[in-house]
Amino acid sequence: MTIQVLMAGSARLRENCPMAGEVDLVKLREHLKAPAEAFVTRASHKDPDAACHHLGLPVLPYDQGTSKRDRFSRCLAALPDADLPAVAARVLELDDGILDAATRNVIQDVLWAGQPVPEISQRARREIAQALEPGLENLATQGDRFRALLERFWVLGANPFGDFFGHGKSLRAQIDQHVFNNDDWTAEELFEHLGALGAGHPRFARFLAGLVSADVIPDEPMQRRLVAILDPPLRAAGAELRETDTRDGYPVFSVVSTRSGHARSPRALIFATRSKPDIRFEDVLDLDIEVLNDHVNVLVYDRPIGPDGLRWRDLHTWWKDTHQITSDDEAKRTLYSRLLASLPKNHKGEWYPAQRNLFDLYHQLHGQHVPGLPALLPEVWVHWDPKTIKARGAAAMTHHRMDFLLLLPGGHRVVLGRVRWITM
Repeated sequence: MTIQVLMAGSARLRENCPMAGEVDLVKLREHLKAPAEAFVTRASHKDPDAACHHLGLPVLPYDQGTSKRDRFSRCLAALPDADLPAVAARVLELDDGILDAATRNVIQDVLWAGQPVPEISQRARREIAQALEPGLENLATQGDRFRALLERFWVLGANPFGDFFGHGKSLRAQIDQHVFNNDDWTAEELFEHLGALGAGHPRFARFLAGLVSADVIPDEPMQRRLVAILDPPLRAAGAELRETDTRDGYPVFSVVSTRSGHARSPRALIFATRSKPDIRFEDVLDLDIEVLNDHVNVLVYDRPIGPDGLRWRDLHTWWKDTHQITSDDEAKRTLYSRLLASLPKNHKGEWYPAQRNLFDLYHQLHGQHVPGLPALLPEVWVHWDPKTIKARGAAAMTHHRMDFLLLLPGGHRVVLGRVRWITM
């Protein structure tokens, strides 16, 4: 393994995993200003600092006679570009009427731009809507659940006087009339009025996943029937609704590409091993394995891995939760140290330069972007054979574990070894 391998892979990694640097930060800052300012300036005179802290804005020293609006402007100007996406995520969580739907959608679209979702053409979207036609009536029977989904993704507008007098109706009122009351809009017409046919790929993918979610359909058999209806036109477009998680006992589906990557996420992730794992099958029929080692010498990531892959921030959250660490800085420091400690050493107790250099350079090269990138997992077990090489003979697997593993978006797996880079 050479340093050139890591350098060459850097551009490829960034291409597959969009980071804050690829977000239109100028546009994001511009559209964050109004809702963030409204949130801060509505706070009492004693609380603007708390409001800034809540949003993740830097809290600057108070200058006598400075208005809350001026203080907010200074705090926003002091916010580094790299922190804008995190502040945007907190603004999107505001629920006190500060954020209108149009601004919300602009912020979301900027944040979602370039994320790894399948590109689905307008023609394919029309075919998906046509396939949905038999299921639209079932969705409409969900009432407020279906309405809430439409409100969450689309700008439905509000025209109370037009709604009352019957002219210039808002899209919300038209949907109530033609979808929920009269049932005289087709699914394709609904998609067209919503703007779903021309929406960005990330928004459309999330909308489809929302249609089959338990938030809209709290009935697993009905969820799966709707997935079965939508999957044929989706597969023709090179995508599918794949079960990627469970929540509150219900399956969670995501739109993922079928053109590359693995059909499913890893079932077991055993890494950062300082001793050979003691493995047994807990359930042979379901291929459920159990690792009996203590979690000091062997780490087992036991959370679902979604279509975004396994990112450092996911690993950080898992480490923080499982070790009951309250400080983000402490969790970051101890996790990094634990991963570093698993790198192999020679008989003198010195790290092998190749692995140590790659591990250090990965984090140095990507710096502040690392939380949004795939976690670089050291000493990962990818093969397992309970028999020794001598007992297995010519059929023996000689490499049970690899130096590093990256789980990229879209189901891509990159295994890094001393002399090769393998995309799986």
